[in-house]
Amino acid sequence: MMDSTQVGLFDSDEGGEQLTLGLYAEQAYLDYAVSVVRGRALPDVADGQKPVQRRILYAMDAMGLGPGAKPVKSARVVGDVLGKYHPHGDQAAYDAMVRMAQNFSLRYPLVDGHGNFGSRDGDNAAAMRYTEARLTPFSRILLDELGEGTVEFIANYDGSQKEPQLLPARLPVMLLNGASGIAVGMATEVPSHNLREVAQACVALLRNPKLPDDELFEMIPGPDFAGGGQIISPPEDIAAVYRSGRGSIKARARWQFEELARGQWQLVVTELPPGTSSQKILEEIEDRTNPKVKTGKKSLTADQQQTKALMLSLLDAVRDESGKQAAVRLVFEPKSSRIDRDEFVNTLLAQTSLEGNVSINLVCIGTDGRPGQRALRDILAEWLGFRTETVTRRTQYRLDKVTDRIHVLEGRMVVYLNVDEVIQTIRESDEPRPALMERFDLSERQAEDILEMRLRQLAKLEGFKIEKELAAQKEEQGRLEALLASPSALKRQIIKEIDADTKQYGDDRRTLIEEAEKAVLETKVVDEPVTVIVSQKGWLRARQGHGHDAAQFNFKMGDSLYDAIECRTTDNLVALSSTGRVYTVPVAGLPSARGDGQPVTSLIDLEQGAQVVHMVAGDAEQAWFLGTQSGYGFMAKLKDMTTRQKAGKQFVTLEKGDAMLKPIGLQGTDKALAMLTRKGRFLIVDLSEFKTLSGGGRGTILMGLDSGDRLEQWSAVSPAGVCLSGVYRNKQTDVVLDAAEMEVYTGKRARKGRSLAVKVKQPQLRRA
Repeated sequence: MMDSTQVGLFDSDEGGEQLTLGLYAEQAYLDYAVSVVRGRALPDVADGQKPVQRRILYAMDAMGLGPGAKPVKSARVVGDVLGKYHPHGDQAAYDAMVRMAQNFSLRYPLVDGHGNFGSRDGDNAAAMRYTEARLTPFSRILLDELGEGTVEFIANYDGSQKEPQLLPARLPVMLLNGASGIAVGMATEVPSHNLREVAQACVALLRNPKLPDDELFEMIPGPDFAGGGQIISPPEDIAAVYRSGRGSIKARARWQFEELARGQWQLVVTELPPGTSSQKILEEIEDRTNPKVKTGKKSLTADQQQTKALMLSLLDAVRDESGKQAAVRLVFEPKSSRIDRDEFVNTLLAQTSLEGNVSINLVCIGTDGRPGQRALRDILAEWLGFRTETVTRRTQYRLDKVTDRIHVLEGRMVVYLNVDEVIQTIRESDEPRPALMERFDLSERQAEDILEMRLRQLAKLEGFKIEKELAAQKEEQGRLEALLASPSALKRQIIKEIDADTKQYGDDRRTLIEEAEKAVLETKVVDEPVTVIVSQKGWLRARQGHGHDAAQFNFKMGDSLYDAIECRTTDNLVALSSTGRVYTVPVAGLPSARGDGQPVTSLIDLEQGAQVVHMVAGDAEQAWFLGTQSGYGFMAKLKDMTTRQKAGKQFVTLEKGDAMLKPIGLQGTDKALAMLTRKGRFLIVDLSEFKTLSGGGRGTILMGLDSGDRLEQWSAVSPAGVCLSGVYRNKQTDVVLDAAEMEVYTGKRARKGRSLAVKVKQPQLRRA
């Protein structure tokens, strides 16, 4: 089979340059990736728009669909956008326009939609032939300065039209309205913010570019979602997200209690966090109160049954009363008025999307044209740089216009002062323009304007108007020149314009920022001693008390005891799989020891192809040693291994063909670790040489292994030493190594150890 990298692609002409298939594919993919990143998915930091949004706004502005215009059919707008600027699908363009009109999607909508433009419950907008649209007043923030030389215009897709490369935004619209998108290799999730807060921060940064982060975050304390809600993350967490440009914050719904007759009450949710709808909440309530059997299961799981019982014991009814009077009104009726209100709310928050995480990923295309992740300060600084350039270009454009007008007016003053001579020169010349230019020392521009003047403009009153306008234009010229010559004056002008827009378009914050604890559903468990009986085949059961005789435990045919773990009902049991994942099962939820118990696989979502190989339980602060047969390992606390996810989490890194050793529960008096390999190499290492990895991983090398050798046994070394149990002269014998004997085998981590010199056969390691 031919190697693909050797296949050549040639030009049609003979002797054309050869290009390998691999290089061609790489270039083609990069072109595609750049096209998606810059041409579709990511907003620009300058105007906060993606290309399709920018083209929709420009097309609507060119069609004269301003805030005061009569709205037209959306199909007309989409047709204009597709035909002139955006050669893509009509539905994609319409969907983009619909989102720009939804006040629950954008904090400051740019399109004023008439008709059905969808709902926050996920209902689609009506077809474009039914709806109508025009621009909102806020859109002027982006469009007002288009014709003043503020931005570059580029050719459209077929070269027949010109379109703006960017829109001259007077405010950082990307932060105000937010953005979301998935590109190639990167994604963006920018939340919306309050206009007054962002404008205040922009003014402060203009005045002091070295403004401390703490002061900046006081001005912008957090996002301001279109649907309101409440941000419950502490200020330091929000600040950390803004500093890095990536992270998540916790948000929840807002609600109130309504008092009813005879002491009854109901909970009314009036605002929802972003990404949540009333319909979604109702579906989650239905799923928990009337759960369906999961695929591959014969009946409801213990968790489903427990959640169902809990919800039915608290909630009597739920209804959606949202409508024109209230955008969101979800009513929850309790089973009884005696139910604790805090417990009622906490249960709903924990079981539904009334509370959740909001992802933030401040990725955008910078003023240098490069996509990347930016901190909040960087976004504001880049936009201020863009705005400074925009105002400079606008001022220069206006200055050029004023200078040209002054030039024309000065020519007209020549006519006004020498009207008879001008008329005579025109009448007597075959070529009046050069004659005027020569006679009165005029430019071609002035001479052309004089020749186009009407006779009425030679009236005495017109002369006064020319003088008055000339004086005003020269005054404006001086102002504009002073603005361009002074960076501080330009800065003051930008601040003045930001303040004016803030006064016109600013509004109060909708999202409350108030720190609160995340809602967690806690099951009350009586703290008492219990023994968890684990069989070799992974069946679990719990027996009250400690000190039971393991010989009395009964098991199914072909099964036997793996371990009897003495712990408490408030502890967690952690199962470790053959792939290194860890799963958590609360000890309080285990079946009683009267029966055979329940397989651990029914209590967790074990990944396909994996097996549970070890189980541990105990106090959260209990230290455990985890290791593999390839000679790697580390220490971790039991709380580091616990997880709320039924699908578990990856904790121990295993190579293909590797396997985990049985974890060792370390005691406070343990000082060293004893290890024995398949080939009989023995090594004792002080515990201080090993790492504690709270996040899991591969760990460090415990013991050096020869080719084909494996680490098979290990044990903690107590002050009494370590015991080697085996057969000697056909009798079961225990050999305890004292301090002097252990000294022979003691060494540094990663050493190969010594051959074990004991007379017992098939020795088994354990703590003495």
